[in-house]
This record gives sequence, C-alpha cells and structure tokens, in this order.
Amino acid sequence: MSSVSMSTDQFPVRVFGGPTALFEYGGLHFLTDPTFDAPGDYPQPDGRFLTKTAPSAASPADLGPIDVVLLSHDEHDDNLDHSGRALLADVPLTLTTPGGGKRLAGHLGEKVKGLADWESVQLDRPGGGTITVTGVPAIHGPGNREDIEPIAGQVVGFVVTGDGLPTVYVSGDNASLDAVEQIAERFAPIDTAVLFAGAPRFSGVFDGKPIVLDSAQAAEAATILRARRVVPVHFDGWAHFTEGRDHLVAAFAAAGLSDRLQWS
Repeated sequence: MSSVSMSTDQFPVRVFGGPTALFEYGGLHFLTDPTFDAPGDYPQPDGRFLTKTAPSAASPADLGPIDVVLLSHDEHDDNLDHSGRALLADVPLTLTTPGGGKRLAGHLGEKVKGLADWESVQLDRPGGGTITVTGVPAIHGPGNREDIEPIAGQVVGFVVTGDGLPTVYVSGDNASLDAVEQIAERFAPIDTAVLFAGAPRFSGVFDGKPIVLDSAQAAEAATILRARRVVPVHFDGWAHFTEGRDHLVAAFAAAGLSDRLQWS
C-alpha cells in the first residue's frame, strides 16, 4: 500500500560528514546517526580499527535543539561515536533497532525506543497534528539477514510521513536492494531519500563486498524508490568508505538521475 503525500515541498537537509544529517520536518528537528568526534582511531573487538579521517562540519553545540535522533544502529563507532552518545542524553527521543533500544535504555531510559520492521510511532507536531516514523528493513551486508546480523549486527531504516508533508526515507547502513524493494512497495514514491552509501569494505569480511550500498546500488535504489530527491550521506570522513562523491556523481549520471542528487 503506497503512502501518497499531499505535498512534495522539499526542505533543507544539513549534512555534516559520515552518516550525520539534520533536517526539520513538520516542526520537529531530526538528526541521523550522530558522529561529531575529532579524527582518530577506534579499536574494534576483532582487532581492527575504524579510522575517522576528517572532522565533522559542525559540533553538537551548533545544532540547536534536537527533537528526535534516527539511529540506524548503536554498535559501530562510525554511526554513533563518543560525542554522539553524549548528545543522546539531551534528546527527548532516540529511535533505533530493538537490540539498540535495550542496550541504550540503561543510559537513556524511556527516551529511547527500538523499532522492529514496519513498527511505527506517532510524534506530536508543534501546533497540532502528528508525524509517523516507521522502522523499515535494512541489512548491514551482502546477503540474508540471518547470515549478516551475527557478524555485522542489526540495523534499521526509517520512513517519516505526515499529513500534507513529503515522504522521507532514511536508509541507515543498508546494503540490500531487496529491502529497498519492500520499502518501495509500501511507500513509493519517496520525496526525499537520505541514502547511506560509500561502499564500505573490510578485507576478509563478506569477501570484501560492500556492507552498505555502493554508488551504483544507490542510484538503483533511487530508481526503485522513484525518489524525487536523494541526499547522500555516509560516503566521506572514514577510511573504510571506498567510494566518495565523485563515484556517486558518476553513478547517478549513468542512471540518468543527476537531477535527483542534492548534497545539502
């Protein structure tokens, strides 16, 4: 069943590097995967390092009040770093995976909620009315969820809708076009798609295949979603991202979708 928005008016999306973006929607301020630490290394349980290579374009103090954080997952530092975790304490609501909701509850209490696939929450808008945030499928690697989650963890995407408002999709760290197809069946056309890209890869993990969309897949996702606008994130600022802005520009041009891309 499609969700048809009465308004396709676009709104500013501020992109800060990595997976972090801010947008105002229906009077509420939404922030995706907060990462504001300085460049540096993050040791991982398997002995590897995640390396942040560039500073964020803003600090938490620059953002103003945040009403909702859309957190694709809490287990990886390139999606939730130290400063991001600190920021969550000052946000009224963080939406994330069911597992993440449990892990963060000790820190955030009732200010965090995990969303299963297709589970929705209603948010009150200033001045009346509501916004619906629906958790949607995401798989953090190439293959079936049952094979990927024990290695890469659980991830969730989000669709944000409201009466008279555009339909917004935030992909999270998703590598599955099958998941995108499922989302399109329910919500296409998407007015704004905030697509996590960058083709992150690790030697010896999933045969070196991307664990989030590569640039060509991002363009294919835009086609599947019938997206009117695509704001790419998660393609710069970290050493394991293997495809950057130039790759995205080329892929969207090859797909005839250059006019859909918007960088901020």
